[in-house]
Amino acid sequence: MKKNFKRFAAVLMVVAMMFSMAACGGDGGSGDEGGAAEFIIGGIGPTTGAAATYGEAVKNGAELAVAEINAAGGINGVPVKFVWQDDEHDAEKSVNAYNALKDDGIQMLMGTVTSAPCTAVVAKTAEDNMFQLTPSGSAVDSIKGDHAFRVCFSDPNQGVGSADYMADNFAGKKVAVIYNASDVYSSGIYEKFAAQAQTRGVEVVEVQAFTKDSATDFTVQLGKVKESGAEIVFLPIYYQEAALILTQAEKAGLDVQFFGCDGLDGVIAQLGDDAALAEGVMLLTPFAADAKDEKTQTFTAAYTAAYNGLVPNQFAADAYDAMYIIKAAAEKAGITPDMSVSDICEAMKPAMTQITVDGVTGEMTWSADGEPTKSPKAMIIKNGSYAAL
Repeated sequence: MKKNFKRFAAVLMVVAMMFSMAACGGDGGSGDEGGAAEFIIGGIGPTTGAAATYGEAVKNGAELAVAEINAAGGINGVPVKFVWQDDEHDAEKSVNAYNALKDDGIQMLMGTVTSAPCTAVVAKTAEDNMFQLTPSGSAVDSIKGDHAFRVCFSDPNQGVGSADYMADNFAGKKVAVIYNASDVYSSGIYEKFAAQAQTRGVEVVEVQAFTKDSATDFTVQLGKVKESGAEIVFLPIYYQEAALILTQAEKAGLDVQFFGCDGLDGVIAQLGDDAALAEGVMLLTPFAADAKDEKTQTFTAAYTAAYNGLVPNQFAADAYDAMYIIKAAAEKAGITPDMSVSDICEAMKPAMTQITVDGVTGEMTWSADGEPTKSPKAMIIKNGSYAAL
């Protein structure tokens, strides 16, 4: 009982601190005459528009972590200021957001949230030699350059992991794929899935593609899948299209096991009153809020307390871990806020390859190419929530 009381008290303290630091934007830092008095970390993602579910979760998770870090004394004894910009899941707007954050005096970037904007911004952070850690930009080129790292699995790794899971757990089942050929996230996962499926003996009996211009009517694709006799349908796509596919599959009488990757996180909310259509959908994602380990339960309790009962998704968890990863690397590197952006980056790069972070999305290490090493987790949607398998 005493342990639970202490945990609850800690959650309340962090929530109180979050209210006190609610105005995280600002004039770019409060340096005194002796030098900068804080680390300023920028964040970019869609908090409006079609992918707002992702961006809001990332912003929330990052802010929660920053509140906790500051409550514990900051980074190397220095407080952290987190400054956010909305990019509406648009590459050009994301670059504009980065430029605005530079005006705010950021020294590192936690972002961006989605792959195409991240790929555009990483070229700009490379020019400035600014350290960048994306929580969820999964395209290969989203961390192009030796200054950029990621928390999530890359698209190829998700494709390989999905094929391996099917080979190990659905041996002999016929598989169909529906993917977005116009999206780098979806096509990147599919390409590696197809190659690994062949290697592992997964029988792919039908592959159907769509583009962003035809992402509303999936009648043809679902008809082909039904004709193929597939028992599993792999959806390496985002939750918006997945919700439409689940709705139209129900109308078409298609009874199969749907299986996806982290892009499906958000499909329950997207379906709204029809959320029951997602029952039984499986996905590989690094976090489930109802997992029983103490680390997940503590994070989930703090998040729900801070955000009016909202339950964190894996994007929130990735961002929460991202801030603690930055803290671990910064302390390993011994950086100070009066260092230049480039000097901070040069110190952070080797430090990232020397740390191990046991976060809510798993234990992670990094190679010099920016890729994490971590274990994927399989989830199933059960009774309107994500449950670990």
